[in-house]
Amino acid sequence: MLQKLLILVLFLSSFFVRSQGLVWRTDINDAVTVSSEQRKPLLIFFTGQGVGQKFQNEIFATRDFEDWSRKNVVLVKLDLSDPTVSENIKEQTIRLKNAFGVEQIPQVCLTEVYLRKGRTSFNKLGLMTDNQLGVKSWIAECNSMLNKE
Repeated sequence: MLQKLLILVLFLSSFFVRSQGLVWRTDINDAVTVSSEQRKPLLIFFTGQGVGQKFQNEIFATRDFEDWSRKNVVLVKLDLSDPTVSENIKEQTIRLKNAFGVEQIPQVCLTEVYLRKGRTSFNKLGLMTDNQLGVKSWIAECNSMLNKE
């Protein structure tokens, strides 16, 4: 009995560590640099205090999302209610939210980034909310936005 319990604990702890392996950037400038270096678009998650965990639990905490995101996007989490960020960062986050047309939170924006002559420009690919069809459907919708041509 103890062996079975130990095996279960080890299995679950390895899954927990694996699911926590995502790298969410919280500095848009850092994310832009990484996006440019890796030639990957940004997936910006706009969130705030009091926002339910459903989105994160049903989409971001899955192995499918982790595997997909590592290959396809640079993850950015911008918390509109984070008390630890400076006023400049809060203002920057609000400007980005407004520029991308984010009207509700939580919401995800997919965008390409271009750096030219010291200026950063964005090409918004689309906005995503939580869908009721699961992570595979959510990823498929993201892929259709990323592969528009």
